[in-house]
Amino acid sequence: MYDIITFGSATRDIFLTPGNFKRVIDKKKFITGKGICFNLGSKVDIKEILFSSGGGGTNTAATFAKQGLRTAYCGAVGTDLTGQEIINELGEKEISTQFVFKKRGRPTSHSIVITGVGNDRTILVYRGASELLLREDIPFDQLRTKWFYIAPLSGKLCDIFEPLVDFGRKKGIKIAANPGNSQISLPEKKLKKILEKIDVLILNQEEASLLTRVPFSREKEIFKKIDKICPGIAIMTKGEKGVLVSDGKNIFSAKPPKIKAADRTGAGDSFASGFVSGLFQTDGNITYAIQLGIANASACIKKLGSKNGLLSKDENFLRVKVKRENTLK
Repeated sequence: MYDIITFGSATRDIFLTPGNFKRVIDKKKFITGKGICFNLGSKVDIKEILFSSGGGGTNTAATFAKQGLRTAYCGAVGTDLTGQEIINELGEKEISTQFVFKKRGRPTSHSIVITGVGNDRTILVYRGASELLLREDIPFDQLRTKWFYIAPLSGKLCDIFEPLVDFGRKKGIKIAANPGNSQISLPEKKLKKILEKIDVLILNQEEASLLTRVPFSREKEIFKKIDKICPGIAIMTKGEKGVLVSDGKNIFSAKPPKIKAADRTGAGDSFASGFVSGLFQTDGNITYAIQLGIANASACIKKLGSKNGLLSKDENFLRVKVKRENTLK
């Protein structure tokens, strides 16, 4: 029996920090309003390079294992050397690889993370073998656990979302989900049927706005809609501006401490897994869960890589102030 099984991608992350390259272009044609530019046909010197594992499925599993939970990861890697390296690393972190499948046809998923340009990072993503996990691959009769954590599922991998939620609900397994755009874009009736079975729903501000079709600045209205869709705990992360959490009766809010970030990759995964770990450890204390989630994310972004700064169980951390408002009546 596991405490938690995570589902989602497993990737090889390559972090690149260019040398003297600092050119950021402000253009409206970029979705974010800014872009970066390299000289075509030339070489760009790299000042720093780091290889690390990543992906929502393994990133969250790493936190759960470090927090003392009996953890397994379910996902797919390629038959290449990189896939085996990820499996080996999971084993070293005491994460069970019982449900990791090697898939032919595509290499292991990769991400190239360009850091040190402006105040943010740019990620080039190759989805790879992670998307090849099929419903038929999953040995449902062996999924003996107290919790499921379902990370963003892209492409065909999204097909396992509903079966996992239905199975979990049938077996009395608590379900935490951080759906990505592919899941949020499912047909409305189908998505509503899935979300009403979820115990902890984690979204960033853009995802919450997309799900509810409410401008993300109208936060209370977003939560009123989410509370009707999902009867469990709803979370909306806002990056440096903090987090809002609703339990259907109250809104909890908190802001992270101001720190110098080395890299923000994995911040969302580390908050979400820290929050769920806090709930697990305290049998549902939302205030503590928020504090552990923020502390875990703050520790994560101090170092390059999505797993290098994660907190261990019983490690001391700064507990931020959490406000509670009964505003949903």
